[in-house]
Amino acid sequence: MALVEPLDPNSDPETWKLAEFFNETLGFCPNSVLTMQHRPAISKAFIELNKAVMANEGRVTSALKRMIAWVSSNAAGCRYCQAHSIRAAERYGAEQEKLDNIWQYRTHASFTEGERAALDFALAASQIPNTVDADLKKRLHTYWNDGEIVEILGVISLFGYLNRWNDSMGTSIEDGAVESGDKFLSKYGWDKGKHDGSAY
Repeated sequence: MALVEPLDPNSDPETWKLAEFFNETLGFCPNSVLTMQHRPAISKAFIELNKAVMANEGRVTSALKRMIAWVSSNAAGCRYCQAHSIRAAERYGAEQEKLDNIWQYRTHASFTEGERAALDFALAASQIPNTVDADLKKRLHTYWNDGEIVEILGVISLFGYLNRWNDSMGTSIEDGAVESGDKFLSKYGWDKGKHDGSAY
């Protein structure tokens, strides 16, 4: 059982209308959002922030944003968000080779140097203590402009919130997310962990 159980999707019609966004992203509304409905102002603000951060503005593609989210969630250890982000990366067109080799992004030939810089930034920014340094700043500015770096950090920061929310809540993971976690991540040791519905 999660720390707080999700509410029925119809509990707040405004949230449910906004949450249609997730049907495209994941194919279902996440239990995390249904739990946030206990305070509808939070659920609605979160969905609007999510839509703004994850919008495709150009070179930081929708697929890359989801891979950034995966690296950030992996650094934080949130298995719920790892599965969600790899599922969304697939649904937004990430190349199969990248999905199969996300753990080896630093060395695998399918990743560009710009993608590596963005993903290294996600890893450094998600660690405690934070390890973003001058060398990483220089690499980022080699491949990305200021607006794009803001987009990248927006994703990292959004998932910082989600990692803390879902791991503290013990949010029960949905079948679709489990399917993607098993497909892409289980060979590296991924499992549902505390998100199997019996956390507390």
